[in-house]
Amino acid sequence: MDKKRLIALVAVVTTMFAGFGNTAESQTIIKGDVKVGMVTDSNNIDDKSFNQGTWEGIERAAKDFNLDSKYLKSLSETEDEYTKAIDRLVDLGFNFIVTPGFAFRTTIFKAQEKYKDIKFVLLDGSPVEGGIAGEKVKVGDNTVSILFAEHEAGFIAGVATALKMKDGNVGFIGGMETPPVQRFNWGFQQGIKYANSNLGTNIELKSENIIYQGSFTNVAEAQQLAAEMYDRGAKAIFCAAGNLCNGAINEAKERASLGKEAWIVGADKDQYDSGIYKGKQSVVITSAIKNLDSVTYNMIKDATEEKFQGGKILIYDVKNDGVGIPKKNPNLTEDTMKKVDEIYGKIKSGDIKVSAEKGDLIK
Repeated sequence: MDKKRLIALVAVVTTMFAGFGNTAESQTIIKGDVKVGMVTDSNNIDDKSFNQGTWEGIERAAKDFNLDSKYLKSLSETEDEYTKAIDRLVDLGFNFIVTPGFAFRTTIFKAQEKYKDIKFVLLDGSPVEGGIAGEKVKVGDNTVSILFAEHEAGFIAGVATALKMKDGNVGFIGGMETPPVQRFNWGFQQGIKYANSNLGTNIELKSENIIYQGSFTNVAEAQQLAAEMYDRGAKAIFCAAGNLCNGAINEAKERASLGKEAWIVGADKDQYDSGIYKGKQSVVITSAIKNLDSVTYNMIKDATEEKFQGGKILIYDVKNDGVGIPKKNPNLTEDTMKKVDEIYGKIKSGDIKVSAEKGDLIK
C-alpha cells in the first residue's frame, strides 16, 4: 500500500470511528489489510485477566501477520450492547471478531447468521439460542467455539496452593456463577482434597468461604468479601472473577504490607505482577491460567493461512497444554514445582481424572 492510500485509509477509519466515541471505549491499531476486532464486556482491556489475555494474543498476531486490530468496550453487559459493538466493527470493515466470555453466547448465535462473511471466535462458550442450558447450540461455519478445562487448571492451582500453605484455611471468590467459573471452583476443591490425601497437607475450604459475587466488575465489593474471608481465618483466596479480582488482590496487598499472611491465587492469566507490593514481593501464590493469548493468536494465524476451523468446538485442556499454572513463580519452591509437574503429567496421561462437575475427584 503506498503512502497516499495509507494516509487516506487512516483518515477514513478515524472519521468513521469518531461517531462512536460516546458509546464505547475503544482503541485501534492500524497494521494492514486484514482486520481483527474484539468486543469486551464492561471490564477494561487491561483487567489483568480474561480481556487482557485475549487482547495480548490479538496484538501479537497483528504484529506478526501485519493485521489491523481494534477493540470496543461495551458500556453494559447486555446482548444489545454487544450486538451494537459487533455492528460497528463490521461497518468499519473488520472481518474477524473475537468475543471473550461466556456472556457472548446468545449474541454470537445471532451474529453468525446475520454476518455470514464474518469470522467469529467465541471464547469460553458456544453460541446458544436463548442462553439457557439445554437450549439450541449452533456453531456456524463462520464461528469457532473455544472451551477450556478450567477444572484441570483449578485442580493444579489447588495442589500448588496446598503445598505452599501446608495447613490452614483458604477461600474462593467467583464472579458470576457461570459454568467456567464453577469449574474453577470445583477443580480447586478437588486439588486441595488430592493434596490432603496424597501429599501430606491439611488445607480446609469451608462453605462460608465459597462465594460468587454475581458480577465481574464490582472491585470494591470483592475487596470487602476478601477482607471478611481473611478475618474469618482464610490465609489464601482463589479468585476467579476477571477484573473483580483486583479488589481481592488489593486487600491482600494491604494486609501483607502490614505483615499479615494474606495470599491470592489468580485466574485466567498469570497475575503475579498484579500482586506486587513494596516493589518486590507478590501476594499471588500462583494462577490457574488459560492460555488465552496463544489460543487467540493461533485462531488468527489459522485464518491467515485459510485454515480457520469454522463450525467446530475446540477444547483446551492439560493434554494440549491449554490450561495449567505459570511455569515459574518466586512464591513456589523448586520442590513444589517438581511435585506439581508430576501431577500435571498424571492428568495428561489420564492417571488422574479431574471432574468437570461438582463433586469428588473421579477415582
